[in-house]
Amino acid sequence: METTLTLTRDQQQALHRHLFPGDGKEAAALVLCGRRADGKRQRLLARSIHIIPYDACLDRSPMSVSWPTELMLLWLQEADRLGLSVVKVHCHPGGFASFSDVDDASDADLFPCIGEWISADAPHASVIMLPDGAMFGRVVHGDGRFEPLNQIAIIGDDLKYWRPYDFGHAPIPEQRDFTKRHAQAFGARTSQALRELSIAIVGCSGTGSPTIAQLAHLGVRRVVLVDPDRVHEINLNRILYATIEDAKARRYKVDVLGDAIERIGLGTIVERHRVNLCTPEAIHAVAACDLVFGCVDSAEGRFLLSLISNFYLLPYIDVGVTIETDENGEISQACGYLHYLRPGGSSLLSRGAITLEDVRAEGVKRQNEAFYQEQRRAGYIKGVAEDRPAVISLNMQFAAMAVTELIARLHGFRERPNREYAKIGLSLSEVAFYPEPEPALACRYMSRQLGKGDVTPLLNLPELSVVDRL
Repeated sequence: METTLTLTRDQQQALHRHLFPGDGKEAAALVLCGRRADGKRQRLLARSIHIIPYDACLDRSPMSVSWPTELMLLWLQEADRLGLSVVKVHCHPGGFASFSDVDDASDADLFPCIGEWISADAPHASVIMLPDGAMFGRVVHGDGRFEPLNQIAIIGDDLKYWRPYDFGHAPIPEQRDFTKRHAQAFGARTSQALRELSIAIVGCSGTGSPTIAQLAHLGVRRVVLVDPDRVHEINLNRILYATIEDAKARRYKVDVLGDAIERIGLGTIVERHRVNLCTPEAIHAVAACDLVFGCVDSAEGRFLLSLISNFYLLPYIDVGVTIETDENGEISQACGYLHYLRPGGSSLLSRGAITLEDVRAEGVKRQNEAFYQEQRRAGYIKGVAEDRPAVISLNMQFAAMAVTELIARLHGFRERPNREYAKIGLSLSEVAFYPEPEPALACRYMSRQLGKGDVTPLLNLPELSVVDRL
């Protein structure tokens, strides 16, 4: 099974400050992790960091570090109570990019102790950080076997991914011919990073279909498509690859897009989910990915994606298009925005892009249309926006911005730091961009969910617990 570890940039920096105090000696910390596992892949999600104090260590030298087991007891009790995985992180001040014989012996002593304390069938891992912040690691199995972590991801204003071949621990994958032009523009490392990513796209219509098409042509390894709707003739003005025959057959949008990607033949794996995001199936599928694009126009969908982003440490790129028309049906304003949202930072709630009132209204309408109409007539709830104008050229403009944002976060080609582009507004009427930086304050509600992973009820939402039992 593929196993990965994900931390936020803030968590990685906190570890780096502790592990490299400047004395040239090894130091250590434990990271307690939530999880997402689906049978093919298990993701370890950094939830809390516990440093091993320097003066509490039994030994600290340039080649080794050790500490008394009782120092960890409270942390192991917490991990056992919550069913968390434990990741040991220590440094190699000299930059040695492999596990040493001393590390092997240390892990062989430590992890059986951890396994005795934690009753859950949870994977644990050992990770090494180098002076430049690079990280590699291995899963420690219950029988004492070591297996390399397939990926360590750092999610912040920039996106950083390390894999075993970055340290010479595995062969570098062969570059396919169709990716060579990408590599000329953004470098082989960025091109290879795209080839390794698993990306969810929620919403496969106006901005979703061109987003999916671009990701396939960039050679993304795997796309997870989530959309419960079928193709209708009214959709054909904005869904790439959809035909009038698809509309007549009422085919699912995810099938139309999925079949098209497979016909292209560039090796992208397609996973299709013909369900609403507000289901355990969809949430589990999205949470198993490395990144999510939100191509939905509902406040409820955006709220759920914000929760998933923080529970499962996923960077979230949200795209929206607004077309306003006058009484004659002509466009009076064409604009939109792009939000890049990192777990532990600001959210669509704290940025004012959605409100809990709108989230509640849409949830009521989805679950009970009659009750929604009754509440609306009584003035207890605001109306939910219905159909909006849609123009494919405008949708494609913003879809291109969204995918380019992913490349910018991977490659860092901008003249100014990515932090200054947390939100990008674009008015096509004025032909003007309006970038906004990442707000100084994190979203208090969303940041409390950081790295929790799979919990019961799912996302701490009782509604999903009820659905999950059906």
